[in-house]
Amino acid sequence: MLKKLEGIFTRHKYKAGTFLLLNAASAVCITMVIARILYSDSYRYLGLVWNLFLAWIPFMLAYFAYMLSWRRILIYLVIPAFAFLWLIFFPNAPYILTDFQHLSQESNVVPLWYDVILLVWFSWTGMLMGVVSLYLMQEIIKRNFGRLMAWAFVLIVAGLTNVGVYIGRFVRLNSWDILQDPAGVANDIWSWLSDPSWRSVGFIALYTLFFMFVYLTLYAFGHILQEQVEKVQ
Repeated sequence: MLKKLEGIFTRHKYKAGTFLLLNAASAVCITMVIARILYSDSYRYLGLVWNLFLAWIPFMLAYFAYMLSWRRILIYLVIPAFAFLWLIFFPNAPYILTDFQHLSQESNVVPLWYDVILLVWFSWTGMLMGVVSLYLMQEIIKRNFGRLMAWAFVLIVAGLTNVGVYIGRFVRLNSWDILQDPAGVANDIWSWLSDPSWRSVGFIALYTLFFMFVYLTLYAFGHILQEQVEKVQ
């Protein structure tokens, strides 16, 4: 039994390592918030913990979708439901980056460098979970519909995601609002789309460019190891 578990871990050591690192990073984030509360008696950044929890949702949905996608019959029965929920919650992962705007609110109690590191930890952890979950969904598409469809999926999701980030930050809509009040959400989004500002266009364009840069960089870096393994074999 132990040898069997060891064999499974060896085959999936990088997946397991990524999962453990994300858990460790999340633990560091939460610990830093708790330490800040104890030091300053201020709950200013407590909301980051909730944002991090929301970032975990698309990661877990993508992971389960990836595991289930190996059963061909589930591709058309179960995976679409997972993909829909994943797309709704996915903007929560890169959304944490926008919390850097809170640094503009001066704090005389906690050093600025601490808040910077705190936000870097949260934003990087959220972004990384988003990148990993998008990669898992891309792999599902590539395996079943081809490489071209998979990259088209990535580009479309990147654009929609940053529309979602803008809507969450400035229109103040949440992922669960789509499930609770779809008609109201559609009305709010249509009101914005009917008269978009240059601010929204610039925000979405720059965030999409940045997200794609991060994704492509990590994607390329991840495949360096894969190329090395293939050369050894």
